[in-house]
Amino acid sequence: MSCICSFSSVSPFSSLLSSPRKSISKPSTIQCSLPGTVLESKAASVTEPLLLNAVRGEDVERPPVWLMRQAGRYMKSYQTICEKYPSFRERSENADLVVEISLQPWKVFKPDGVILFSDILTPLSGMNIPFDIVKGKGPVIFNPLRTAADVNQVREFIPEESVPYVGESLTILRKEVDNQAAVLGFVGAPFTLASYCVEGGSSKHFSKIKRLAFSEPQVLHALLQKFATSMAKYVQYQADKGAQAVQIFDSWATELSPVDFEEFSLPYLKQIVDTVKQTHPNLPLILYASGSGGLLERLALTGVDVVSLDWTVDMAEGRRRLGPDMAVQGNVDPGVLFGSKEFITNRINDVVRKAGKGKHILNLGHGIVVGTPEENVAHFFEVAKGIRY
Repeated sequence: MSCICSFSSVSPFSSLLSSPRKSISKPSTIQCSLPGTVLESKAASVTEPLLLNAVRGEDVERPPVWLMRQAGRYMKSYQTICEKYPSFRERSENADLVVEISLQPWKVFKPDGVILFSDILTPLSGMNIPFDIVKGKGPVIFNPLRTAADVNQVREFIPEESVPYVGESLTILRKEVDNQAAVLGFVGAPFTLASYCVEGGSSKHFSKIKRLAFSEPQVLHALLQKFATSMAKYVQYQADKGAQAVQIFDSWATELSPVDFEEFSLPYLKQIVDTVKQTHPNLPLILYASGSGGLLERLALTGVDVVSLDWTVDMAEGRRRLGPDMAVQGNVDPGVLFGSKEFITNRINDVVRKAGKGKHILNLGHGIVVGTPEENVAHFFEVAKGIRY
């Protein structure tokens, strides 16, 4: 097995306060196993997943690891499913398929996080916003929201009525994974969802949503508020159905200047976090925004437990800017997985050393790129799971 040398030096991040956690019935000593073995004792089945312990600042032997988009297009097993079910929405809105696809990387790589196979736009239909995800084109919003009248037609999201397959899938995943890894849910952030809905899909310049923001801000704020209320409910729903941590994707917030981020994104992110923490105080919330180097300190103001860094931020600098109490996730460049195994090993080594001991989830700085060799993903996990602090 390839492995990374142990890090014996004391990191400034090794003495961290752990946040309150749910009281669960479990043994006083945690039982560990070698990679690839299965823990069969009842005591092991109730041990908290490594990812949760790391986020809370507890003493862990290595950083937990999972990869954004770890379930998906680069896997041959996923491509086989796509041949039978060519519609993305069919694949992501059928509980049996969602579970099967979510478990594909778990069965092969055994990551420390098993994320739900879904899309941030999944709630839109339940909010009276018709959409589709078209192969080769991406998201398409059939009736873009550009006026106050459009926004008035948007309904508040009721997850149990609109996306029961999400709850069913999460419940099954919890049973299948059996606490050997953390089951992760995710939602889209209000500004990013609004961007898709106003632009009509993906965008390069975001001129339509910025026109709305800067000429009729009250209309955009009304839409953002509906998304904030709805996504808070969605996070709570996912947690109630089995998600042990939830990641919030604010992919397009970094298209905003800092002053505009403070008006059109930050308050709504904070509202989601505050609402969720009232009902689920121990649920770890992860925030990811690509290209967020200029906004890191503001991301921390949302109150999330983990800030996920993209690869354009040096991990050591990100740590310094966020402070020792904030857990971090990331941030290997997804392109590294196209390199040699030695190169991949060295880059993992670099990120883990810069992150220091504790409160770090090893991940990519963005999702896995289509065409990434599966054997390189396997090597990434092998090396990551061989790390010892």
